[in-house]
This record gives sequence, C-alpha cells and structure tokens, in this order.
Amino acid sequence: MKYVITGGAGFIGSNIAKLLVKNSHDVIIIDNLHTSDMSRLKEIEDSIEFHNIDIRNKSDIKSVIKNVNGIFHEAALTIVSESFKKTEEYFDVNVNGTKNIFEIAKKLETKVVFASSSSVYGDVNSIPINEKNSRNPINPYGETKVKKENLASKFWKDNSKVVGLRYFNVYGKGQTGSYAGVITQFLRCINEKTSLLIHGNGNQIRDFISVEDIAKANLTVMQSNVNEGFFNVGTSIPTSIFDLANIMIKISKLDLKLIFDKEQPGDIGKSLADTLLFIKKTGWKYEINLNDGLKKLINDF
Repeated sequence: MKYVITGGAGFIGSNIAKLLVKNSHDVIIIDNLHTSDMSRLKEIEDSIEFHNIDIRNKSDIKSVIKNVNGIFHEAALTIVSESFKKTEEYFDVNVNGTKNIFEIAKKLETKVVFASSSSVYGDVNSIPINEKNSRNPINPYGETKVKKENLASKFWKDNSKVVGLRYFNVYGKGQTGSYAGVITQFLRCINEKTSLLIHGNGNQIRDFISVEDIAKANLTVMQSNVNEGFFNVGTSIPTSIFDLANIMIKISKLDLKLIFDKEQPGDIGKSLADTLLFIKKTGWKYEINLNDGLKKLINDF
C-alpha cells in the first residue's frame, strides 16, 4: 500500500512513518519543517519520499498526492500556550490546511485518518470521557480541533471517508513540549538533576499513552472498514501529575524534589479516555503501560 503522512517529520507523524515502513508500505511524507526537522526520519530516510510543502499550499500538495491508498493527516500547530498568541495562524494552518487535505482526498476517493485531540472536550466535570461528551474547548488550539471535526462531518455528507482520532496525552521518544509537555519538562529536570516543577497542586488527572500505541491506532483504523467517526485514543488509566513526577523520579534513581508554581492558562483539571467505542469498532488496544514506557524514555533520554 502507498500512504501519505502530512506532518510526517513531527513527533507522531514520524512514528507512524516508521510503523508503515516496518510493515513494508510505501510512504510519502509532506512537512514544511516549521516545528520539526529531518532527524526523526534519519533511520528510514532511504525508505520514504519526502516533500517540503506547507499544507496550506493546495496546488503543491495535489501534485504530490496521487494514486495513494490513504492519508494520515498529522500536520498541525499544537502548543496550547502559543495558540493564545497566534490564534489566526493556528486557525489558518489547522483548519484551512485540513480543508485542503479533505478536499484532495475527496477528489481522489481516498480515506483520511486525522489527528483530533482530547482538548475538544475542555475541562470536564467527570471522567472517563466518552465520545458523547459535549465539546467545550477552553483554548484556541482546542477550538481548531473542533473546527476540523466540523469539517469532517460536512465531508461525510458527500460520502468522504474521514476518521478523527482524539488523542489524549501522547508521550514517547522524540517528543517536544507540544505533546505530553509535562513529561518533556520533567525529563529536562531529570537530565539537569534539578527539582521537578509542577504547575498547580499536582492533582490534575491525565491519560498518558505511548506514541507507538498511537501509531498502531492510526494504522488499525486506516485498514479497518470504519470510514467515519471520532474516537478517543488513550489507555483509560488515570495518572495525576504529582504521581507522574514521583514515578519518573523513582525510575531515574535520583534524589530530586518537587516544587510547585501557579497553574498554566488553558490547562484542564481532569482528562481520561473512555476507549470502549474505538475498541469495539476496530479491536485496537494499547500495549505499553506507563511505567514501561517511561523507563524506556528516560533511558533513551
């Protein structure tokens, strides 16, 4: 099979690319390298076709996406705090760029699996969160994800095959502050042997999922007969930020302290995925538990 990955040099996109190459698929990557570089693709650079293109440039994308079996749409601006300062740019890239991808896929009659986010739900009162929960994003980044989903819903009416995966807190090798940012921050503290900084009281609940499991979720739904819908992708296991910090300190075997600061704007209190719908539709289940994933990440780091 031949697949396209937008944002394929990014954290999640590059992991999808590695999985596809491992499974002997042909891979075309589209990325403007605005928030990434080619280092994540070094080990597979001889097995992929790379194009430096911005997803807002529809004509250039059309010239590249031909005779493909599916598109993994991962290209996006993803930093919550930055989205408050660059609202128009976030809308332009995340929404207008996505519309280009959906329109091209529709014309080619090919399936799109795209990155949505748990941020569409906003700050919920109870967990776990299932797909029937209302969407109430509390930051511009989350708002762009809702608009992407609204676009997908419109394309379904024209029989387009579009599936959105609502990622929860993704972590793994090659991550930056954009994804599971707290883990990135804690890794830096461990590397520098300094106290781990927690914003707020540390009672915030998160659902941390390995990027390798996210990549497998993307390929699973692409190869399934599921052609529309939005699905949570997480582990359904709650972890507080306070517990996360202590787990990482224990794994590092360092005598590090915790320090606390004010909450960050746009941060949410509780986030935990109900993944029963996705499991029922595709049979996918996560494989890497947080402790094992963090051990590997800290050792690699």
